[in-house]
Amino acid sequence: MYIAQEESFGPVMVISKFKNGDVDGVLRRANNTEYGLASGVFTKDISKALYISEKLEAGTVFINTYNKTDVAAPFGGFKQSGFGKDLGKLFSPSLTSRLTVQKTTLTVCSGSS
Repeated sequence: MYIAQEESFGPVMVISKFKNGDVDGVLRRANNTEYGLASGVFTKDISKALYISEKLEAGTVFINTYNKTDVAAPFGGFKQSGFGKDLGKLFSPSLTSRLTVQKTTLTVCSGSS
C-alpha cells in the first residue's frame, strides 16, 4: 500500500486489517518503510500495546491517542525521519534511537461516591 510506505504530513491515518492474533505480521508491515516518525496503537489490551510499541520502528508511539505530546518529551524519528531526539534531557548524538511512548488512560466515573 503506497500511502503506508510514504512519510505523509497532514491528517492521514492508515487503517489496515490483519488476521486475529497476527501481531508479528502487523509489525513486519508497519516497519516495512524507510520512515519512522510516529505511529499509533489502538487496543484494549495494554500488554499487547506495550509489546507492539517496543517493536515498532518509530520515534514516537501513541497508545489509544494520537498527536498528544508532552513538550518535554524527546522528539524525533527513526530511519529517514529525523536526525535523532531533541527537546529531552536525554538528548545526545549517541542516543539517536530513544523511543517515546505516550499512553492515554480512560477513567470511568460512577455517579455515586
